[in-house]
Amino acid sequence: MSADAALDALGDPVRRRIMELLGEGDRPAGAIVLALAERPVSGGRARGGISQPAVSQHLKVLREAGLVTVRAEGAKRVYGVDETGLAAVQEWLARFADGFAGPLDALATELARGRRERRIAGQTGRAQRPDERRSGVA
Repeated sequence: MSADAALDALGDPVRRRIMELLGEGDRPAGAIVLALAERPVSGGRARGGISQPAVSQHLKVLREAGLVTVRAEGAKRVYGVDETGLAAVQEWLARFADGFAGPLDALATELARGRRERRIAGQTGRAQRPDERRSGVA
């Protein structure tokens, strides 16, 4: 299982909806079909519901991508979220989340600096001009 295969599988709105349903708990394929009929996928393709064979095909793609597990319970096949597959996707996405860390840290520093300057200005009774803040002139 790779993040590429998982992301390709999640590119389909029906499969994303199936993952949302499985995120609420394990379900047999028939329950997924019923849930999709009750609340169709937004974006068009599955507005009037989706057939059992089509759901089975989507589940197969999700299973092959490592995003869902399947187990037999009598005559039913019960599907659930595969945490290992989701971890691969989260790991891939985490590379991009770190890109926000630097700018957010800089923003936090500037906010703290502003609070400090307001506190100092309140103690001295006057606010510093912007050119005084940079040069350190009081």
